[in-house]
Amino acid sequence: MTLNPDRPVPRANTGSVLLNTVANCAIKLVQLERRIDPFFRPTFDAVLREPLADVVTWLINARRRDEGLKIAEEKLLDDEEEYFDSIIASFQAQLRGLWKPGAFERGGNTKTHGIVRAEFTVHDGLPEQLRHGIVAEPRTYKAWVRFSGPGPYITPDIDDVGFMSMSVKLMGVPGPKLMDDEKLTQDLLAVSAPVFVSPDASANAQLQVESLKNAQFFYFINLHRTHILDFVMQSLYLKTQSSPLESPYFGQVPYLLGEGRAMQYSFWPTSFAKTRIPNLPSRPPDDYLRQAMAATLARQNVVFDMKVQLQTDSFLMPLENSAVRWPEDISPYVTVATLKIPAQTFTSQSQMDFAKRLSFNPWHCLAEHRPLGNINRARRRVYDTLSKFRHSMNGVPLYEPTGDERFD
Repeated sequence: MTLNPDRPVPRANTGSVLLNTVANCAIKLVQLERRIDPFFRPTFDAVLREPLADVVTWLINARRRDEGLKIAEEKLLDDEEEYFDSIIASFQAQLRGLWKPGAFERGGNTKTHGIVRAEFTVHDGLPEQLRHGIVAEPRTYKAWVRFSGPGPYITPDIDDVGFMSMSVKLMGVPGPKLMDDEKLTQDLLAVSAPVFVSPDASANAQLQVESLKNAQFFYFINLHRTHILDFVMQSLYLKTQSSPLESPYFGQVPYLLGEGRAMQYSFWPTSFAKTRIPNLPSRPPDDYLRQAMAATLARQNVVFDMKVQLQTDSFLMPLENSAVRWPEDISPYVTVATLKIPAQTFTSQSQMDFAKRLSFNPWHCLAEHRPLGNINRARRRVYDTLSKFRHSMNGVPLYEPTGDERFD
């Protein structure tokens, strides 16, 4: 079983020549912008990104209704299981159209840049309110960390939509888990944008319908149920990436931190160094992100700080709307652990294939970190169903790693 080769984004198939043309042109414009983005983006990010994000967050909140929920209190969506069914059906139909049996890929976070060994060390002396679950006491866990690009396609890096994902699997975590397919793991999933692509499972079902047509543009921009503010917020953080090791990553959605306490987590690189993207504005190598990652880890360790942000306001920091960025001014991030990726090589085919055997799900967790909100409730079913579907189509059993794996 090998990685599928990079290939272009499929053409839109909306059933309308006009709509197909608009969607295809939108993709081409994004890909063109990615070639010039690094020449102006650092200045834009430094001066304008955060003020604009604050404005967009204010506009999103102005359209929301305060339901009077308590801290860490959830509220089910009407008919949310039907939305979960729709998301699963769209993903399965798309995967069947994209991949052949024996070579099925993940539906999201599809392209593997690399999977690397790491150590997750919980800090000593944390405040009592933070000491729950995996951060209850100072200790070190073995970890595998998968860095990936967006999905559902596998494209040359310069042609993707501009975000990256980090999936951390801690091993040797004692205690019962909320899913029983893995006994000793805890998964931590994060993305390089601070908010989820859709506010809730209803909207995500709409997104997947458009994705099935290879026309995600019409999820954000349409005349019936537009998500223009979500589009603007995502655009503020999607950009031409320099290396998977050089971006912060955000959990995007809430989790328990002990009973009655909700949090979001994030991972922040401790180095500010940036790798030069080769050849711009011409085309970089198709896998330049993997190459940048490999070059860094060939010469040095890489360290991320894990930070948590506690929910202190149930309206401004909602559980059921994952498109709202939680404000740092009322609840600053607190560093609780360090993720150290030691210098290593990781590009052997056997190690890259190993990434395909793994299944990541935020519900691989202790009860003290139960995922919260409808996006996370969707993830439990969607990720589990699609993982089993992918492994079945590839004829590969589910596998729980130990950290002792060795590769050629």
